[in-house]
Amino acid sequence: MKRLWKTLSFITIVTLLLSACSSSDGETKAVSSDVKGFEETTIRLAYNLPADHHVAIGIEQFAKDVMEKSGGAIKMQVYPSGQLLTDKEMNQSILTGGVEMGVNSSTLWASTVPVMGVFDVPYVFNDYEKTGEALNGEFGDKLRTAMEDKGAKVLMFADYGFAQFANNKRPLKSPEDFKGLKIRSIGDIPSEMIKAYGASPVFMGGGEVYMALQRNTVDGATSGTTAMVQRKYDEVTKYLTINNYAYLEFILAVNKKFWDDLPVETQNLLTETAQETEKWIRDKAQSEDEKTAKELEDRGMEVYKVPEEDLEEWKEAAKPAWEAFLNNTGEAGNELLDLVQ
Repeated sequence: MKRLWKTLSFITIVTLLLSACSSSDGETKAVSSDVKGFEETTIRLAYNLPADHHVAIGIEQFAKDVMEKSGGAIKMQVYPSGQLLTDKEMNQSILTGGVEMGVNSSTLWASTVPVMGVFDVPYVFNDYEKTGEALNGEFGDKLRTAMEDKGAKVLMFADYGFAQFANNKRPLKSPEDFKGLKIRSIGDIPSEMIKAYGASPVFMGGGEVYMALQRNTVDGATSGTTAMVQRKYDEVTKYLTINNYAYLEFILAVNKKFWDDLPVETQNLLTETAQETEKWIRDKAQSEDEKTAKELEDRGMEVYKVPEEDLEEWKEAAKPAWEAFLNNTGEAGNELLDLVQ
């Protein structure tokens, strides 16, 4: 009887142990299936935009979505508003692997990848939707390839919106009105246009502009109206000219070597989430441009919108900027302009 009892006890214990193991295995499988294929990794993402800009809002949501979809396996460490890198430091840090991922303007990328200056060529782009179509086609593919050749993968084109001019001297109703002014520029191609209009370009980062305008170091500046609102241009400038001379793009770029070493599943998740975010940002660009232009007017700026029939004069006067772009890019630049003209 004792022997039978010991045997039954042993069988019961073994059964319980097997049941526990089975339950444990089941639970492990259930947990791991949530993050199946996602190896743990940490990605640092830096950007230098104001936190309430629609591009910044999109980037923050992108990071949250990646972490959520990966079940926390992919940890996104986000450094906003220039906390980690200035816009002048960003590209080199991405290319050398100092940071895995970063957001910067196509204008600043143009010094390393000349064809990225195509967005600054005056009056090439005049429609939000058509710009998106171009970026999703051969035009965008050529730009992505050029970036990868330099060591950075484009994960997202983030539509910032159209560039305008603000100044505190006089209304700019024609290129002639620029003569003698000092205008903050955002890159080489815009500087060529500013010079062609008779003004002197002064290059500086976005965070420096308010003080420069306040101290009359510059008379005016070019930027999107979204940034003008957030950086309070209305406090230091009086006149706003809306001529939509350039369609500003910001690029979410990844160090190419880091990207190539990521598992395919992680690459797919990042790509899919970036595409969703890119669409959201593009949908916001037009409404944000319109809203912030109106807000600047409501705050007291005198707004002049260049009539459609006058734009040809502005475009003709800006031809030296076109020539500068083509001199820098040759046949590749010609091909890009042909694709979007």
